Formats: sequence, structure tokens, C-alpha cells
Amino acid sequence: MDTRERHHAASLETLTFEVEGMTCASCARRVEKVLAGQEGVSEAGVNLAVEKATVRGDDLSPEKLMRAVESIGYKLVPHDALGSKAAHDMDAHTGHDHGIEVGKEEQRTRAALIDFTVAAVFTVPLFILAMFGPMHEMWSRWLQLGLALPVQFWAGRRFLVSASRQAKHRAANMDTLVALGTMAAFTYSTYVLLFVDHLELYFETAAVIITFLLLGKYFEHLSKSRASMAIKKLMELGAKRATVIRDGKEITVDLEDVVVGDVLRVRPGEKIPTDGVVLEGASSVDESMLTGEPVPVDKTTGSKVFGATMNVEGALLMRATEIGADTALAQIAKMVEEAQTHKAPIEHLADRISAIFVPVVIAVAAATGIGWLVTGHSFADAVIATVAVLIIACPCAMGLATPAAVMAGTGRGAQMGILIKGGEVLERAGSLSAVVFDKTGTLTKGEMSLTDVVPDANKGGPTREDLLRLSASVEDLSEHPIAKAIVAGARGEGIEPVAAEGFVSSTGVGVQATVDDRAIRVGRRGFLSDLVACAETAETAERLQSQGKTVLWVGDADRVLGVLAVADTVKEDAAAAVQRLHSLGLRTMMITGDNKATAQAIADSVGIDDVLAEVMPEDKVTQIRALQTEGHKVAMIGDGINDAPALAQADLGIAIGTGTDVAIEAADVTLMGGEPMLAARAIELSRRTLRTIKQNLFWAFAYNVAAIPLAVLGLLDPMIAAAAMAFSSVSVVGNALRLRRFGRIA
Repeated sequence: MDTRERHHAASLETLTFEVEGMTCASCARRVEKVLAGQEGVSEAGVNLAVEKATVRGDDLSPEKLMRAVESIGYKLVPHDALGSKAAHDMDAHTGHDHGIEVGKEEQRTRAALIDFTVAAVFTVPLFILAMFGPMHEMWSRWLQLGLALPVQFWAGRRFLVSASRQAKHRAANMDTLVALGTMAAFTYSTYVLLFVDHLELYFETAAVIITFLLLGKYFEHLSKSRASMAIKKLMELGAKRATVIRDGKEITVDLEDVVVGDVLRVRPGEKIPTDGVVLEGASSVDESMLTGEPVPVDKTTGSKVFGATMNVEGALLMRATEIGADTALAQIAKMVEEAQTHKAPIEHLADRISAIFVPVVIAVAAATGIGWLVTGHSFADAVIATVAVLIIACPCAMGLATPAAVMAGTGRGAQMGILIKGGEVLERAGSLSAVVFDKTGTLTKGEMSLTDVVPDANKGGPTREDLLRLSASVEDLSEHPIAKAIVAGARGEGIEPVAAEGFVSSTGVGVQATVDDRAIRVGRRGFLSDLVACAETAETAERLQSQGKTVLWVGDADRVLGVLAVADTVKEDAAAAVQRLHSLGLRTMMITGDNKATAQAIADSVGIDDVLAEVMPEDKVTQIRALQTEGHKVAMIGDGINDAPALAQADLGIAIGTGTDVAIEAADVTLMGGEPMLAARAIELSRRTLRTIKQNLFWAFAYNVAAIPLAVLGLLDPMIAAAAMAFSSVSVVGNALRLRRFGRIA
């Protein structure tokens, strides 16, 4: 793209809409096609998962776009008009009223639960009566009709409405199959009840199909409701109030009242209110919620600080440089939303089949009825033959094929600590070619641990135990994570710190105190620059640093006593997990904000193929997109807030369950434990489940294709057709249940 094209692209107007009425991937494709064909539109994208449409172009007319979409049976709602308070009650950080979106999805979830509950209440007694009740007693047959009515026309209304909308615009989707099959069974049963004696009724067939699919709809909305909480939870991490210095006085104001240029006071233990620059003071700031790195960053005059990060030690005086939607936190929230919105619609196998299958079945059924009448057969014979065609074409097995496998696969996953958010995730998992790991908290434990204790090699140096005891005694008075790692390491070896006096902390360089009447210093090399170290100790320190470890020097008033090293250590099963992914034919990568030496050392220890080091949080999405541009289908595995946009952008986002809620909500798969091996098993289980879905769809479709000719010729009455349906359903369910054995023999 040349400069002129980039300028034109940047000048395009962008409109975002909520799309109402979509139920499947074919719906999203229809809306997208219509939007793309409108005057002035350069690009249109529709995302079924978040039910949003994004349109870019010149001189766009929202009203014309809305009318065009309404003409094909759907509805567009401008993103800025989701509620009456939207213009006045916008999120202070991002400018979007996320609360309205979340509430809307929660309402849909409740509605789906009510529909399923009503269907189940009537279907259970209907099924029992049909299977075990007196088949030929009229009271039983009329009671079955009474129980089936609310399931078919109230609980299952969404399928009927969607199918009628599709029919109006000469299209078909999975809802068309459901409506066609259930109405065929219901209509035939009603006809038999009214006009024919002693033939089988199929009210329970229609009711069971509807109830099962409504359960799937409930889980679908539940997943979307949880996903819509990601951005809201992200923004809640920020500070709500700030201490501002105005006219020489400190006053506490709401964060919304802070303006660029305000001077703010941030005390130890408080969150940084907004992005800015340090004017006075020195401290360590925990930026792990942005960077994912566990070691606090030292801040002094002139240092950049970010809103929602935690001030650990000293007091800071800062000037606000970015507020609201311009802060780093708000930008990450925006990236999560954009990555979700621009994700390509999922192509559902059943919808692709139904687009051709349903019109063909309708035509065959109509031709069957006409053919029987033309050849001199009675109307009853024609009806029975026609209904036999419709019943054998009923998508009972097709409707069960996907949800049965999804429920078996996700159920087995839950037992293993793997939570998969619906069937759409499985399709993406089946085409992966690369897996990208975040480092901290994913491949590593996400916390500092003591790894090395090396006494000075000169004659008269301390023992290892003495060096660790002296260091831990000084660090026991510090709250710094590195200090805690040293103390924990000492206690883990049975060495208890002793009382120290005169503790002094020099932010960013080291600490000192008096232990056993000796002035002990622990810190960076520069903190002990007046002390000479032997060549062997210096070489050891350099070697430890080359391994990506943080090295601390220990000395007294006269000499260097030795060095300690702390590091974020690799999880026990990380190497085995990477090897498992390689066995699945996947390329493995690691992405981190850490330095190249540390990143490469970690990658080498676990067998990672490629390393992307020193990557800023906002660049992780860019790296994922670059891999996708190269043709890769990418899985991203992470746990931090900084991973959330990349998790949303990736073809498959996998969140470590020990991480943040935001990362978990933005991901497609959540691992309840922190073991990397679970990620490999999640991908393997997803692939196995997807393969089962494809097998089920094939066999379900094969039954229909094989039996329809028999029905057309009158060689298959409705009872046998129903038996064939039942057999196809049992076969796909049985095939799906094989997934319950996954992982038990591995």
C-alpha cells in the first residue's frame, strides 16, 4: 500500500452496529454481503460471535445501511445508541457503554434458559408418556398433543421465526432444518390424531429435538455473556479516585475530573491513576497487569508511569499526560474489542449442507405428493408418502451431530480442567499450524524464585549457609518481590533470618542493614562498587546474567561475600507440553516483553522453535496478525491482561486459568490449572472432537440420502422412517460418547 492509499484508508469513516436476528454463519454472510454492496462501502465485516458489524467507507449513511439489512430480515442498531443513557453514561475510560452490552447479553442468556426450562418441563412427561404410556388410548394421544404444543410453538418459536425469515428471502440455514423436521413430525402426528386411527404419533420426536437444541442455545448465550464481561472487568482495574495538587493544596477527585497537565500525588500501595511522567520521588511500580512481568520496574524523575499499575514502595509526584481513552489500559481494552469484532465468521458444516439439502428435500417432498396424486393414489397415501420423506429428512441426527460431540468433548475437557467455549472453537482448533506461548505465568511460574547461592571464592569467604542467612536477614525487612524470593528460598532450606537493625532501602539499587554487628549490603553491582570482587565471582555473575537471571551482589564493609540469583523458573511440564505440540505437527513460538537473553534461555530449556523477545504489550497483537498474514492459523496461550488482545486476535485463544479474569474472558479455551500440558491436551481434544463432528454429520446425512428414495417410492412408512431417524441419532450419540475416553489411555 503506497502513501496515498494509506492516507485514503486512514480517512475512511468507520461505523459499528449491533446486528439482531442472526443465528448462524450463513446469516452473518448474508448481512455482510448486503452491507458490502451498498454505495460508498469499501469494507464490511460481520462477526457472529459478538453480533456486530463494522463498515468502512466514504459518505456512509447509517439509515441506508439499516434499511438494506432490514430488507433481508435482520436489524442494525448503531453502536452508540444501545440505550437511552448511552450519550450521558459512557465509560469514562473508553467512551463505550459496555454495561449496556453486558446487560443485553445477560438478558438473552436468561431468555434462553427460560425457553429451555419450559421445553424440558413439557418434554420429559411427553417422552415418558409416548414411550411407556398406553399408545392407543385417546386420552393419552390428546395429552401428547397438549404437551407438545407449548414446546413446538412457544419454546421453539425462535426456530420457526428464523426459518420463516429465511424462507421469505429464499434462503435456508440450520434453523430451517430444525423447523422443517419438527413441523413435519408435529404436523403428521396431528393429522394422524385427527383423521387416522392406531398409527404412531411423533410428537415426542419434535419436542426432544427442540429441547436439546435449546440447551445448546443457552450454553451459547452463556459463553457470549461471559465474553462480553472482558472489557468491563479490564476497565474496573483502574483507579477510581486521584489525589490532585491544585493551588498548592492536595484534593481528592474522581478520576473523570483529572485533566492533562494535572500534578498527582501517588503514595505507596496506591494505584497510578492515569498515564504520566514522574516529577519527583523514586519507587518501584508493579506493571505486571500490563506487561505480565513479575519484577517491579524502578521509577525515578522523568520515568513514564501507566494508569492502573501499582506503586509498591516510595511516594511519587507525577504529571498526567494521557487520560481516558488515550491511556495504555484503555488502548488495550479497545484492542480486545477490535480483535473480537474483526474475527472472521465461523463456517458451520451443518449450515453449508443445509443451504443445498433443505431446498432439495422440500422439492422432493412436493414432487412425491404430486406424483402419488397424479398416479391415482388417495390423498391419505400421498400425505403419508410425503410426510415419510419429510420425516426421514428430519435433521434429528444432523441436529444432534454437532451438539452431542460438543457436549461429550467439552464435558470430558471439563473433567480434565479444560473449558472450551462452544463448538465454534473446535473448528478453529482443527486447522491450527502454529502455537504462540506467552512466557511469564504460562511457560514459567510467574514469580521469582531463588536459583543460585554462590559464596565468594577468595580465602576466608563465607559458607553458602552463612551467605544465605546474612542476605535473607537483610531482605526480610523489604517488601520487594526479589527480597521475598530470597527469604522464601532461605526458609525452604531451613535457614531462618535473624534480627537486623538500621534497615535502609535505596530504591532501584539495593538494601542494607546491620546483622550480627556487620553492615551487610545486598543489591546491584553498582551498589557495592567500592568493593573488589574476585575474577571467579565476576565470571559466575556474568554467566548467571547470560541465563536471564537477576543477579544480586552481597557484601559487608570490607569485601564481596558472594552473589545470589533469582529467576522466574520454568514450569515442570513445559518441555513435555512443547514436545506434545510438536508431535501434533505444530510450530511453537514464545512471545515476551523480557530481554532476548532471558527469553532465549527459557526457550532453549523447553524446546521452543522461535522466540519473539522485547515485545511491548500493544505489539503482541501485531505479531499474531503477522503470523496470520503469512498463512498460519495461530493459537495464543497466555494469562496476563497484556495477553487479552492477542488472545482475542488469535484464531484460538487459550488462557491459563491461574491468570487474570480479563485474559480468561477474552480466550476461547480456559485451562483451570496452570500446567502447559493442558494446552496441548486442549488442542488435541478439540481436534478429536471436530473429527467426531465431521463423522457424525457424514453419517447423519448418509442416512437421509439413502432412505429418501425409499420414502418417495412408498417403501418407507413414517414409522420405519422414525426408526431410521432414531437409529441415526443413536449412532451419532454413540460416536460422540467415545470422546469420554479421551486422555484415559494416553
